[in-house]
Amino acid sequence: MTTDTPAAVLWDMDGTLVDTEPYWMRAETELIESFGGVWTHEDALGVVGLGLWESARIFQAAGADLDADAIVDYLTTSVQQQLETDGVPWRPGARELLAELRENGVKTALVTMSVKRMAEQVAALIGFPAFDVIVTGDSVENPKPFPDAYLSAADQLGVAASECLAIEDSVPGLASARAAGCSTLGVPHMVPLAESAADVLWPTLEGRTISDLFSVHDHSVRDRSAHSGVDLDAASAEGIAR
Repeated sequence: MTTDTPAAVLWDMDGTLVDTEPYWMRAETELIESFGGVWTHEDALGVVGLGLWESARIFQAAGADLDADAIVDYLTTSVQQQLETDGVPWRPGARELLAELRENGVKTALVTMSVKRMAEQVAALIGFPAFDVIVTGDSVENPKPFPDAYLSAADQLGVAASECLAIEDSVPGLASARAAGCSTLGVPHMVPLAESAADVLWPTLEGRTISDLFSVHDHSVRDRSAHSGVDLDAASAEGIAR
Protein backbone atom coordinates (compact mmCIF):
# COMPACT_ATOMS: atom_id res chain seq x y z
CA MET A 1 0.00 0.00 0.00
CA THR A 2 1.34 3.43 -0.95
CA THR A 3 0.78 6.71 0.87
CA ASP A 4 -0.45 9.68 -1.14
CA THR A 5 1.67 12.67 -0.06
CA PRO A 6 0.64 16.27 -0.81
CA ALA A 7 2.45 18.18 -3.53
CA ALA A 8 2.15 21.29 -1.35
CA VAL A 9 0.72 22.44 1.98
CA LEU A 10 -1.31 25.65 1.83
CA TRP A 11 -1.67 27.70 5.01
CA ASP A 12 -4.32 30.16 6.09
CA MET A 13 -2.85 32.95 8.23
CA ASP A 14 -5.18 34.66 10.74
CA GLY A 15 -6.31 32.15 13.34
CA THR A 16 -4.33 29.28 11.78
CA LEU A 17 -0.69 30.36 11.63
CA VAL A 18 -1.00 33.39 13.91
CA ASP A 19 -3.52 34.23 16.62
CA THR A 20 -4.32 37.67 15.27
CA GLU A 21 -8.11 37.44 15.55
CA PRO A 22 -8.08 39.35 18.88
CA TYR A 23 -6.10 42.11 17.12
CA TRP A 24 -8.71 42.30 14.35
CA MET A 25 -11.54 42.33 16.89
CA ARG A 26 -9.93 45.20 18.79
CA ALA A 27 -9.49 47.17 15.57
CA GLU A 28 -13.09 46.49 14.50
CA THR A 29 -14.46 47.60 17.88
CA GLU A 30 -12.45 50.82 17.80
CA LEU A 31 -13.60 51.52 14.25
CA ILE A 32 -17.32 51.07 14.96
CA GLU A 33 -17.20 52.88 18.30
CA SER A 34 -15.47 55.85 16.66
CA PHE A 35 -18.73 56.37 14.73
CA GLY A 36 -20.90 55.92 17.82
CA GLY A 37 -21.87 52.34 17.06
CA VAL A 38 -21.67 49.11 19.03
CA TRP A 39 -19.61 46.07 17.97
CA THR A 40 -20.01 42.95 20.10
CA HIS A 41 -17.88 39.82 20.37
CA GLU A 42 -20.63 37.93 18.56
CA ASP A 43 -20.53 40.52 15.74
CA ALA A 44 -16.77 40.00 15.47
CA LEU A 45 -17.13 36.21 15.31
CA GLY A 46 -19.52 36.67 12.38
CA VAL A 47 -16.80 38.06 10.11
CA VAL A 48 -14.03 35.56 10.99
CA GLY A 49 -12.68 34.10 7.75
CA LEU A 50 -14.46 36.51 5.42
CA GLY A 51 -12.71 38.68 2.84
CA LEU A 52 -11.89 42.18 4.05
CA TRP A 53 -13.93 43.98 1.40
CA GLU A 54 -16.88 41.70 2.07
CA SER A 55 -16.51 42.44 5.78
CA ALA A 56 -16.31 46.17 5.03
CA ARG A 57 -19.96 46.14 3.92
CA ILE A 58 -20.89 44.67 7.30
CA PHE A 59 -18.92 47.39 9.10
CA GLN A 60 -20.66 50.04 7.00
CA ALA A 61 -24.04 48.61 7.99
CA ALA A 62 -22.90 48.79 11.64
CA GLY A 63 -22.22 52.51 11.28
CA ALA A 64 -18.71 52.94 9.84
CA ASP A 65 -19.12 55.94 7.54
CA LEU A 66 -16.13 55.20 5.29
CA ASP A 67 -15.71 53.63 1.89
CA ALA A 68 -14.59 50.00 1.74
CA ASP A 69 -10.97 50.77 0.86
CA ALA A 70 -10.66 53.17 3.80
CA ILE A 71 -12.10 50.56 6.17
CA VAL A 72 -9.68 47.90 4.97
CA ASP A 73 -6.76 50.32 5.28
CA TYR A 74 -7.78 51.37 8.82
CA LEU A 75 -8.17 47.81 10.08
CA THR A 76 -4.98 46.52 8.43
CA THR A 77 -2.90 49.41 9.76
CA SER A 78 -4.28 48.87 13.26
CA VAL A 79 -3.46 45.15 13.24
CA GLN A 80 0.02 45.78 11.83
CA GLN A 81 0.69 48.30 14.60
CA GLN A 82 -0.42 45.74 17.19
CA LEU A 83 1.93 43.17 15.64
CA GLU A 84 4.77 45.67 16.03
CA THR A 85 3.96 46.64 19.63
CA ASP A 86 2.57 43.39 21.05
CA GLY A 87 4.44 40.86 18.90
CA VAL A 88 3.33 37.98 16.71
CA PRO A 89 1.15 35.49 18.62
CA TRP A 90 1.92 32.19 16.87
CA ARG A 91 -0.71 29.46 17.05
CA PRO A 92 0.52 26.41 19.02
CA GLY A 93 2.65 24.09 16.89
CA ALA A 94 2.12 26.02 13.65
CA ARG A 95 5.55 27.59 13.25
CA GLU A 96 7.28 24.35 14.24
CA LEU A 97 5.27 22.31 11.74
CA LEU A 98 5.91 24.87 9.02
CA ALA A 99 9.65 24.68 9.74
CA GLU A 100 9.56 20.88 9.46
CA LEU A 101 7.83 21.12 6.10
CA ARG A 102 10.49 23.50 4.80
CA GLU A 103 13.33 21.35 6.16
CA ASN A 104 11.91 18.42 4.18
CA GLY A 105 11.53 20.37 0.94
CA VAL A 106 7.73 20.48 0.89
CA LYS A 107 6.26 23.33 -1.15
CA THR A 108 4.21 25.79 0.90
CA ALA A 109 1.97 28.78 0.28
CA LEU A 110 0.32 31.37 2.50
CA VAL A 111 -3.31 31.84 1.43
CA THR A 112 -4.91 34.71 3.34
CA MET A 113 -7.64 37.29 2.91
CA SER A 114 -5.43 39.87 4.61
CA VAL A 115 -3.73 42.33 2.27
CA LYS A 116 -0.24 41.88 0.87
CA ARG A 117 1.58 44.30 3.18
CA MET A 118 0.35 42.51 6.29
CA ALA A 119 0.95 39.00 4.94
CA GLU A 120 4.51 39.94 4.00
CA GLN A 121 5.06 41.44 7.47
CA VAL A 122 4.00 38.21 9.18
CA ALA A 123 6.02 36.06 6.76
CA ALA A 124 9.13 38.19 7.40
CA LEU A 125 8.76 37.73 11.17
CA ILE A 126 8.70 33.92 10.97
CA GLY A 127 12.49 33.83 10.95
CA PHE A 128 13.10 31.56 7.96
CA PRO A 129 11.98 31.45 4.28
CA ALA A 130 8.59 29.92 5.04
CA PHE A 131 6.62 30.22 1.80
CA ASP A 132 7.20 29.70 -1.90
CA VAL A 133 4.06 31.72 -2.71
CA ILE A 134 1.90 34.29 -0.89
CA VAL A 135 -1.68 34.83 -2.09
CA THR A 136 -3.61 37.69 -0.47
CA GLY A 137 -7.11 39.10 -0.45
CA ASP A 138 -6.13 42.05 -2.61
CA SER A 139 -4.69 39.78 -5.31
CA VAL A 140 -7.79 37.70 -6.14
CA GLU A 141 -11.09 38.64 -7.70
CA ASN A 142 -13.30 36.68 -5.32
CA PRO A 143 -12.56 36.16 -1.60
CA LYS A 144 -12.99 33.03 0.49
CA PRO A 145 -15.35 31.06 0.43
CA PHE A 146 -14.79 31.24 -3.35
CA PRO A 147 -11.95 28.98 -4.57
CA ASP A 148 -9.92 31.72 -6.29
CA ALA A 149 -7.18 32.10 -3.66
CA TYR A 150 -6.42 28.40 -3.38
CA LEU A 151 -6.56 27.87 -7.13
CA SER A 152 -4.14 30.77 -7.56
CA ALA A 153 -1.72 29.34 -4.98
CA ALA A 154 -1.70 25.90 -6.62
CA ASP A 155 -1.24 27.44 -10.07
CA GLN A 156 1.71 29.56 -8.93
CA LEU A 157 3.29 26.49 -7.29
CA GLY A 158 2.85 24.52 -10.51
CA VAL A 159 0.72 21.78 -8.94
CA ALA A 160 -2.93 20.74 -9.08
CA ALA A 161 -5.10 21.98 -6.23
CA SER A 162 -6.34 18.40 -5.77
CA GLU A 163 -2.77 17.44 -4.86
CA CYS A 164 -2.57 20.05 -2.08
CA LEU A 165 -3.49 20.00 1.60
CA ALA A 166 -5.00 23.20 3.03
CA ILE A 167 -4.93 24.07 6.73
CA GLU A 168 -7.73 26.40 7.88
CA ASP A 169 -9.53 27.51 11.04
CA SER A 170 -12.74 28.98 9.59
CA VAL A 171 -15.84 27.83 7.73
CA PRO A 172 -15.30 30.24 4.76
CA GLY A 173 -11.64 29.20 4.50
CA LEU A 174 -12.41 25.49 4.47
CA ALA A 175 -15.22 26.03 1.95
CA SER A 176 -12.76 27.89 -0.29
CA ALA A 177 -10.16 25.12 -0.11
CA ARG A 178 -12.74 22.42 -0.74
CA ALA A 179 -14.20 24.30 -3.68
CA ALA A 180 -10.70 24.42 -5.17
CA GLY A 181 -10.38 20.65 -4.76
CA CYS A 182 -7.82 20.59 -1.92
CA SER A 183 -7.68 18.13 0.92
CA THR A 184 -8.64 19.99 4.08
CA LEU A 185 -7.46 20.02 7.68
CA GLY A 186 -9.56 22.09 10.06
CA VAL A 187 -8.05 23.44 13.27
CA PRO A 188 -10.85 25.42 14.96
CA HIS A 189 -9.94 28.46 16.99
CA MET A 190 -12.39 31.31 17.56
CA VAL A 191 -15.34 29.63 15.84
CA PRO A 192 -16.33 25.96 16.26
CA LEU A 193 -16.22 23.73 13.18
CA ALA A 194 -18.65 20.94 12.36
CA GLU A 195 -17.12 17.54 11.61
CA SER A 196 -18.35 17.91 8.03
CA ALA A 197 -16.50 21.21 7.52
CA ALA A 198 -13.16 19.50 6.77
CA ASP A 199 -11.79 16.12 5.80
CA VAL A 200 -10.13 15.92 9.23
CA LEU A 201 -10.36 18.12 12.35
CA TRP A 202 -7.55 18.52 14.88
CA PRO A 203 -7.94 20.48 18.12
CA THR A 204 -4.39 21.82 17.73
CA LEU A 205 -1.26 21.58 15.60
CA GLU A 206 0.90 21.26 18.69
CA GLY A 207 2.94 18.06 18.68
CA ARG A 208 1.99 17.19 15.11
CA THR A 209 4.51 16.22 12.41
CA ILE A 210 4.62 16.19 8.63
CA SER A 211 3.85 12.48 8.77
CA ASP A 212 0.57 13.38 10.45
CA LEU A 213 -0.15 15.92 7.70
CA PHE A 214 0.62 13.37 5.00
CA SER A 215 -1.79 10.96 6.66
CA VAL A 216 -4.55 13.58 6.52
CA HIS A 217 -4.00 14.11 2.80
CA ASP A 218 -3.81 10.36 2.17
CA HIS A 219 -7.06 9.84 4.08
CA SER A 220 -8.77 12.54 2.03
CA VAL A 221 -7.54 11.22 -1.31
CA ARG A 222 -8.58 7.67 -0.45
CA ASP A 223 -11.98 8.83 0.76
CA ARG A 224 -12.59 10.72 -2.48
CA SER A 225 -11.41 7.72 -4.50
CA ALA A 226 -13.73 5.40 -2.57
CA HIS A 227 -16.68 7.61 -3.42
CA SER A 228 -15.64 7.64 -7.08
CA GLY A 229 -15.10 3.88 -7.18
CA VAL A 230 -11.34 4.06 -7.91
CA ASP A 231 -9.00 1.54 -6.21
CA LEU A 232 -5.89 3.62 -5.53
CA ASP A 233 -3.62 0.70 -4.67
CA ALA A 234 -4.67 -1.22 -7.76
CA ALA A 235 -4.21 1.88 -9.90
CA SER A 236 -0.78 2.46 -8.37
CA ALA A 237 0.25 -1.17 -8.95
CA GLU A 238 -0.95 -0.98 -12.54
CA GLY A 239 1.08 2.19 -13.05
CA ILE A 240 4.20 0.51 -11.67
CA ALA A 241 3.64 -2.53 -13.91
CA ARG A 242 3.47 -0.30 -16.92
